[in-house]
Amino acid sequence: MAPRRFLSFLLTAMALFANTVVVVVVSQNYAAVRPNCSTTDNYTVASLYQVNLFKLMHDLEAGAIENRGFNTSREGDPPDAIFGLAMCYADVNWDQCQKCIEAATASAEQTCPFSRRMKASYKACILRYSDESFSSVADLSVASYTSIDVNATDMAGMNTTGWKLMVGLIREASNSSLRWANGSVVFSDSDGSSQVLYGLVQCTKDLSASECTRCLTDFTAKLSSSHSNGSNYGAIKGYSCYVVYQIGRKLGITIPPPPSQLTPPSPSSTSPPSYTKVAGLVVGVSVGSLVVIITLAILAWRCLEFSTKGMTLEQELGVVSDGELQEEEEFKKGAVPKRFHYRDLAVATRYFSDELKLGEGGFGSVYHGYINDINLHVAIKRVSKNSNQGRKEYESEVKIISRLRHHNLVELIGWNHHRDELLLVYELMPNGSLDTHIHNLDNVLPWTIRYDIVLGIGSALLYLHQDCQQCVLHRDIKPSNVMLDASFNAKLGDFGLARLVDHGRDSHTTVLAGTIGYIDPDCMIAVSACAESDVYSFGVIILEVACGRPPRIENAEGIRLHLVQWAWEFYGRGRILEVADPRLDSEFDSMEMERVIITALWCAHPDRAKRPSIREAMSVLRRELPSLPAKMPVAMFVPPPLDKFQTNAETGTGGSRTWVTTGSIGAA
Repeated sequence: MAPRRFLSFLLTAMALFANTVVVVVVSQNYAAVRPNCSTTDNYTVASLYQVNLFKLMHDLEAGAIENRGFNTSREGDPPDAIFGLAMCYADVNWDQCQKCIEAATASAEQTCPFSRRMKASYKACILRYSDESFSSVADLSVASYTSIDVNATDMAGMNTTGWKLMVGLIREASNSSLRWANGSVVFSDSDGSSQVLYGLVQCTKDLSASECTRCLTDFTAKLSSSHSNGSNYGAIKGYSCYVVYQIGRKLGITIPPPPSQLTPPSPSSTSPPSYTKVAGLVVGVSVGSLVVIITLAILAWRCLEFSTKGMTLEQELGVVSDGELQEEEEFKKGAVPKRFHYRDLAVATRYFSDELKLGEGGFGSVYHGYINDINLHVAIKRVSKNSNQGRKEYESEVKIISRLRHHNLVELIGWNHHRDELLLVYELMPNGSLDTHIHNLDNVLPWTIRYDIVLGIGSALLYLHQDCQQCVLHRDIKPSNVMLDASFNAKLGDFGLARLVDHGRDSHTTVLAGTIGYIDPDCMIAVSACAESDVYSFGVIILEVACGRPPRIENAEGIRLHLVQWAWEFYGRGRILEVADPRLDSEFDSMEMERVIITALWCAHPDRAKRPSIREAMSVLRRELPSLPAKMPVAMFVPPPLDKFQTNAETGTGGSRTWVTTGSIGAA
């Protein structure tokens, strides 16, 4: 793959260099009219910005020709990101449009050498590029102006008629997807003569209706103010809009046809040699060819260095394949989350500013972001570049949670993989994760909210286990993976360790995954995940919600116990309500508290066969069963044989540890 990419870039760069020689041949017919070039912070030869500029000009030319004379494009990432626009004027024919776009993009570097920002108007087109986004905001500066003096007996009447024409055209263009309109009106002078007034207005297609109106109105007013008699005849070309108003000569409007309607030249055509052929001849005898080759080699190396990182990662993830084309179609249909541009997510987080960091774990960091295009505050997870497990979790998130929809699951809004950057975009949870509230000494969660959180987590698990087409095993249910929205509704998130299995079947694997304290003890022995494993974790987490204590605690004798084992002792002595969080000061419904604690112990029973299904557990919690489960014998806890396993641990969120463990004994 690397040699092919190298050759592709080298050929592209050589073609672009050849096109720069076109300037020698075509500059007289397609020269920029007073181009506006930046003079500060210039780029240098063989810099990444120059590489991106090469790519941008190529994309702008191809896109504009394919898109009826208009295109916008972006290349690279900050600080070497570059934004571009190319557009043909509506009153030129297709041949003029195509040649103007070709010449303008080929001569861009010669028009403004080493400038990071350029905008230029040509006879038939506009070309702009900048290191800052200019899309959707009208530029009211004038590139060129042509004035036509007109005399009439009733100048005031003519001007009024002309203004009405232009106002109507401005309204029509602003509401048109093509962003242009033309028309005419007959004016009858006071001396009995009549004249036809013609008008044309055009905006770049990236402008909104209001910005288009603002630009065209401003240019029309500038035409009027330039004449001593108040007439507004002539033409103004800018970088965002174009206004023409004249008398007597009909404006020739030519909409460029789509490429499929273009007739390719006959092989036997006797037309003059194309500009490319002439340029190729000039390049062939160029005195500076050695310098060019050296520069191209540097540029190719830089491009290859930056590009191959992303390709390698994408291949490792398996997300760049034939299947990706099908995914892209689903993205367009809105069936699955959106694939965002990396630059949009970088801007949304102020380039991943520490000030916007919401949290950090072993597999990456989470940032608060605002995406302007969809007017939404989001949480953006940036997977650690040095975490192999993080890469696997990224792939799992995209493939599994992207197709899940439930009000108690964190919604995955979008994603992006770009070079070695892996990003996931979620709905923002204003109240953060559950673990930051359970053990908060200053603000104690009231019982009513806790009970609703318990029901919310259970509802999410019920959906995953029994209401999906395939059973989804989460495998890492813990408080830091339960998010709380503005109303403290619980939403289960982080599906990086999740697996899809057919209903009624276990997920047999040699990899043990989860967080110590919440992992089913049987998983450590059998190294297999099943629905009962998630039910165990659910039992631990709702017990933690009820007790306000972490999974590992010390009893009155100073002996370290698991929370479930500690609660079982109280259950065996008939004093179950004594495990309730003392910070609640007994302000809770005793029946609800008892249901939660006993259901938690039932779910976290060390014997899988004695655990309920999540539906049975929810029936108890929702009071759908008339009574609690029959009294269970006090469970005996046997520590799992951790010494038989080779473990690799990475720090998870909330201070816990997420373990990915490879079994050294045979898995079923």
